[in-house]
Amino acid sequence: MPESWKDKIVSPEEVISKIKPGMSIFLGTGVAEPRTLIKHLMASNANNLRDLELVQLISLGEAIPIDESYAQKYRLKTFFSGWVASEAITAGRIDLIPCRFSRIPELFKSGIIRIDAAFVQITPPDKEGIASLGVSVDVARHAMEQATFVAGVINDKIPFTLGDTLVNAEEFDCFVRSTYPPLYFPKWPDEEIFNRIAANVASAIEDGSCLSFFAVPLFEELGKHLRNKRDLSVHSLMMTDTVMNLMKSGAVTNRRKRYFKGKTVVSYAQGTPELMVWLNHNPAIEFQGLDICADPRNMGYNDKFVGIIPARKVDLSGRVALHIGKGSIAIGPGETAELFEGSALSNGGKTIFALPSRNLKGSPNVLLSIEDYPNQFTDTISLDLIATEYGIAYLKGRSVRERALALIDIAHPDDRKELVNKAKDANIIFSDQIYLTELGHLYPGDISYTHTFKDDIIVRFRVIRPSDEDDMRRLFYRFSDKAVYYRYFSPIKTMPHTKMQEYVNIDYGRTISIVGILEESGVERIITEGRYVRLDDRPFADTAFIVDEKYQGSGVGTYLFKLLVKIAKSRGIKGFTADVLTDNKSMMKVFEKNQYPLRVVVDGGICELTIPFSGEEI
Repeated sequence: MPESWKDKIVSPEEVISKIKPGMSIFLGTGVAEPRTLIKHLMASNANNLRDLELVQLISLGEAIPIDESYAQKYRLKTFFSGWVASEAITAGRIDLIPCRFSRIPELFKSGIIRIDAAFVQITPPDKEGIASLGVSVDVARHAMEQATFVAGVINDKIPFTLGDTLVNAEEFDCFVRSTYPPLYFPKWPDEEIFNRIAANVASAIEDGSCLSFFAVPLFEELGKHLRNKRDLSVHSLMMTDTVMNLMKSGAVTNRRKRYFKGKTVVSYAQGTPELMVWLNHNPAIEFQGLDICADPRNMGYNDKFVGIIPARKVDLSGRVALHIGKGSIAIGPGETAELFEGSALSNGGKTIFALPSRNLKGSPNVLLSIEDYPNQFTDTISLDLIATEYGIAYLKGRSVRERALALIDIAHPDDRKELVNKAKDANIIFSDQIYLTELGHLYPGDISYTHTFKDDIIVRFRVIRPSDEDDMRRLFYRFSDKAVYYRYFSPIKTMPHTKMQEYVNIDYGRTISIVGILEESGVERIITEGRYVRLDDRPFADTAFIVDEKYQGSGVGTYLFKLLVKIAKSRGIKGFTADVLTDNKSMMKVFEKNQYPLRVVVDGGICELTIPFSGEEI
């Protein structure tokens, strides 16, 4: 086919002359924003440019002024209130169309959203007249089908992407050569607080999970903590530098996907020039419209779909306030709802809200109530996990009281005392609830280990928290009378709240208690606990631990003991002491297998053990 499309190349002024008053004009989003035509449209004083509607899904660039001086020329309609549009929407200068992203394409296909003209950025057509929509597919094809006038802005700086991106030069009425480079978005600067939040989020992401990414600082940092994961997949609105780097590292393979297996599926790309070059003719990236990428049913086809959502505030009942205003990119209530539905439909799926414990002004982000905050997501019955830099609160299946304690545990340490008092006054937690708030800063959050035992049992180990009270009680009641007697040297039958809360509230300077946790279907279950308590008269510590009988013999006890030794040595402890009943053969085997000398004194059916530390580290 001859390159006859070149005969359609015209000046921007000629395109603008085709516009008539009252027209509705579709504009590409983000990196695909047709800046050359928009700049000329804004600069022109032609009489035909009056009372126009500009339709753009998300306003990311600055080519479209949104101040009142342009009110007679056009009015912008958008589907997302974040980024640069939020303040103008509030002021009444922009029209917001509330709609889930997955349903936007149908509005265009059905004609409910009227489109008279479409300005779409494309790659240069090849010798056969085929071009690519590049880095923004969303609803561009649907807009082109509805429009009676379609102008293509040819930009040789955007990548030729694959998927549902190919368009024929015959579909365009004219072309304009771009005089502006694409919109590039630099990487977010490193932020330590988001790095710590991301580390906690990553700890809850299993190998083989399918993720959705957004262009916000949390995901920039999250990528650093996902590099050692295996066989991750991506089904996302947004393609970013973080996803590119994870694919290069081998962490994202898309091998375990069911929907578009082997492909990273996205609607948009946003990032650096390096990303744009890497996307060019890259067969591993599948660009699809919003009806594909944002549909919860498609997310749910993939096992272990994890929806990660940056949040602004959270209260003790689990209600979440989402971000508003500039800086919020494509994560509103509608998108949040779609991620929730997608994870609910996914086998092994879950959602994680993530936020700093305090905002930039130093005010708490974990509150008793967020009823006065806008942009709320209130589906508390569907909540799975909430993460801050101080840990993760697992909320699925927990009572309001248990949720409150779990959220207090991940609030800023200086805010916990007030939260405890307010929760007591509101009758959310027990009035006699013990909570050693003054020890919050001493919590050793750096103690976090994950180990895979036989039969692929994955156990995560961390220091015990006050909110572990109920799960520790459940562990106690799973033990046989014999196991209880071995651990406590007495036939204890009950473990009431008053007793267990004393056990889980510890002085981290003197005592370290490690719990081993299994996560099943988004719910934490403690299967082992071990602790040491410093002795007053010498640099030794007394130790004891117990393992759920279902997991005894799997190596969990041996690993936990070695972990306790490692932690104790790092804190200057020179050895352990322990008391074990002589007929507790399984516990004696754990101590006998340790690499340090074992001294045993038997007295009245009890083995009094002394284990001085020496030799190599574990």
